[in-house]
Amino acid sequence: MAENGEEKLIAMARHIAKTLGHNESTADDILQIFSNFDGRFSRENLSDHIAAAVPGTDSRALDHAIKSLDRQISQYVVADQPIWSDSADSAAFLDTIDELTATIRDWTPMAAADKAVGASLARAEDLIQQAVFRLEDEFRMLMERGGESFELNRRRRRDGESPAGNHWFDSDEEEEDEDEDEEEEEVVVPSANGEYHDYIPVAQPLTDYDVVIDALPSGTINDLHEIAKRMVAAGFGKECSHVYSSCRRDFLEESVSRLGLQQKLSSEEVQKMPWQDLEDEIEKWIKAANVLLRILFPSERRLCDRVFFGLSSAADLSFMEVCRGSTIQILNFADAVAIGSRSPERLFKILDLFETLRDLIPEFECNFSDQYCLVLRNEAVAIWNRLREAIRGMFMELENLIRRDPAKDPVPGGGLHPITRYVMNYLLAACRSRETLEQVFEDSVNGGLGAKDSSASPLSVQMAWIMELLESNLEQKAKIYGDPALCAVFMMNNEKYIVKKVKDIDPKNSQLSALLGDDWIRKHTAKVKQYHLNYQRSSWNKILGVLKADNSSPAATANAGGKPMSAKEKIKLFNSQFEEVYKTQSQWVVFDEQLRKDIRTSLTNLLLPAYGNFIGRFQNSPEAGRNVDKYIKYSLEDVESRINRLFQGGSGSAGGGRK
Repeated sequence: MAENGEEKLIAMARHIAKTLGHNESTADDILQIFSNFDGRFSRENLSDHIAAAVPGTDSRALDHAIKSLDRQISQYVVADQPIWSDSADSAAFLDTIDELTATIRDWTPMAAADKAVGASLARAEDLIQQAVFRLEDEFRMLMERGGESFELNRRRRRDGESPAGNHWFDSDEEEEDEDEDEEEEEVVVPSANGEYHDYIPVAQPLTDYDVVIDALPSGTINDLHEIAKRMVAAGFGKECSHVYSSCRRDFLEESVSRLGLQQKLSSEEVQKMPWQDLEDEIEKWIKAANVLLRILFPSERRLCDRVFFGLSSAADLSFMEVCRGSTIQILNFADAVAIGSRSPERLFKILDLFETLRDLIPEFECNFSDQYCLVLRNEAVAIWNRLREAIRGMFMELENLIRRDPAKDPVPGGGLHPITRYVMNYLLAACRSRETLEQVFEDSVNGGLGAKDSSASPLSVQMAWIMELLESNLEQKAKIYGDPALCAVFMMNNEKYIVKKVKDIDPKNSQLSALLGDDWIRKHTAKVKQYHLNYQRSSWNKILGVLKADNSSPAATANAGGKPMSAKEKIKLFNSQFEEVYKTQSQWVVFDEQLRKDIRTSLTNLLLPAYGNFIGRFQNSPEAGRNVDKYIKYSLEDVESRINRLFQGGSGSAGGGRK
């Protein structure tokens, strides 16, 4: 029945319109009559029907609708009070904007054929722009008011439930000073209208990163969503994103500042920074990067998705604009470190940086998965790879340092060379990050060493190569010693130190042993023994030749006339040679206590039996006569005592005979 009555009403309207002609005021009267007759048939609902019956009324109906919407929108655009302070006003304003948007959409296809329609639509576009400008202001005010509300609740929670001054993300220095100066903890930033509000929320210390920050109340988020829908529908999605991001960027920038990370350090400033200061900055960077990628960015992503629900492009653009500045800041710092000095001592902090960025790459991929953030995601991976190259470069610098270390001044007493201590301690410390270094070197190729053992990992090859360089350098240094025995002691000392460090049973130092392998350890342990034998032959074989009964070593037992030495001449020669060896070698050094003990034991076992036999033969020979003690300067106990005082680095004395 209702539908039949409406059809009759429309038919009557058409008939009246035909009868009365094209007079515009008459058409308006007709619309008013039917609107008063039945509220269901508003002027807007019947305009199209009348326009269809009366040629030329299309543009007038559109013009009339726009004028009506203009009156409604203007009262909100010029309002002094925030529209969203009254829910009824905000709902009515949004409805009017929806109607205007629909009108523009419906009439746009006719604009090309009808200039009057085009002119009316131009006025409608101006009107929608005015409305959107007011929506922008309302959007901004809602975000600021929402932030103020969040800050107020945060203060209440802090004062009522948690310790005063206990903020998320505060730097260490701020945490120490917060009890003394709580008022300075509040963040003060200017709002869009020039007023100052300390609304930016800053998070509290955390034990893990499973945290999401709801920076705005749910009601505010819903209001923002409704505004965003209208702005996007009206073609102002980018403008909406800009307003949103300009407000949220302040939060991130303040949080980064709270973490102690310096703002806007240039690459040159980072590279010129003293290393100790840079170490501190790297520590702050690691803290800030983890908080940003694991807490703040996911929270911002969640907020964007709620505000721009169903508007994925606007959500992605907004998120990118919010996070881009902070992301570029942390990436630029890491990049400046990566392209900076490759001095070997920087390795360990660079490893920390590399590991942090490596662990955060999945967070970059998760947070920055859309098209707008692709550049940021790719840049993070590129900088991570540059850090990898920097670490490799530091090992190359270590190799160069070993090669260039000059063989000038010998280490006194054939002791441990500083380069040996430095390299071994460096490698032990580096190998505590074995898993990371395996990842760093997994793509590197060292053809010369890799060919020896194709099954070895690239890191194993790298470690073996550095050890080979070190040993080669030590061999060059050993040549500057004039005494072959001292040369052997020097190599024995350094080789023993190397093997001892590699075989360290401490779990935190065991990785180098695992990388080099048991065969390497056996080979170099054998080298220590060989150097020991070389020393023994160089120092003591000549003395042992003097003590032999058969004069089988003519060079050692012939006198100045070329004749075999008498027993008295032999004992005098032994006394002289033993005294000289003792005097010299008591100044030498064997750093390892067990090695020193082993050398002394082997010398005692080698020398004492031969010397004891020699003395026995001499005492029983007619040549000795009655004054045998006159020729025997050292007893067996004296010889053993002096052997046990060898390699004390200057604490021994050669003087005196039997006591």
